[in-house]
Amino acid sequence: MTAAPPLRLALLGGGFSTDEDGLLDDWVLGHARAARPRVCFVPTASGDAPAYVERFLDAFGRRRCEATVLPLFRRELADPELRAFLLAQDVVYVGGGNTANLLAVWRTHGVDRLLAEACGGGTLLCGISAGANCWAEGSHTDSFGPLTFLADGLGLLPGSVCPHYDSEPGRRPSYREAVASGALPAGWALDDGVGALFTDGELTEAVTRAPDAHLYRVEPDGRGGTVERALAPRPLPG
Repeated sequence: MTAAPPLRLALLGGGFSTDEDGLLDDWVLGHARAARPRVCFVPTASGDAPAYVERFLDAFGRRRCEATVLPLFRRELADPELRAFLLAQDVVYVGGGNTANLLAVWRTHGVDRLLAEACGGGTLLCGISAGANCWAEGSHTDSFGPLTFLADGLGLLPGSVCPHYDSEPGRRPSYREAVASGALPAGWALDDGVGALFTDGELTEAVTRAPDAHLYRVEPDGRGGTVERALAPRPLPG
């Protein structure tokens, strides 16, 4: 009996929408299960913003992959075709924007269930900002305006996620407060420039395109505070 493939998720602190060097995107493609992977961009969190879609197609159209986009605000695929399309992808790359809105739209269309099924079949799920938040049990977000916690997510990655840990004022203290209070479970915080790969819920690789950028494990200390452990990712060549 063939063993089920591992569940693989990648959290990105950058990529085609923020960086010119393409190092994190190339790192993601290097973990795809195919030499010429099928890569689907899901721009739900930005409301399927046309400029965001164009930037993805420009960046990945120049790479050795088959790049496609899944729009949901002007959905074209019926349920059977949508399932077949997502399960056929080697990489699903989710863009940034509003995490809470993304989750609501996905659940309306059943995309949450299909992505979990695709991940169980070997598809690598990844994304930046909201596209990193969505995979966890909860996340730190500005979906409601001010920075706050969102105790909601797909739960494919145990714990919580906080993006933009070093670049947005208030991220670090607000996230640590949420973990300390129990509003969010222990989790992972990413500086911009970092990529983190998880296999069956365990961290298996951390990389960075930015000097001095880190991945952090943040846990409650049992005394009303947190313990923050910095992990030094492997620098990406180039």
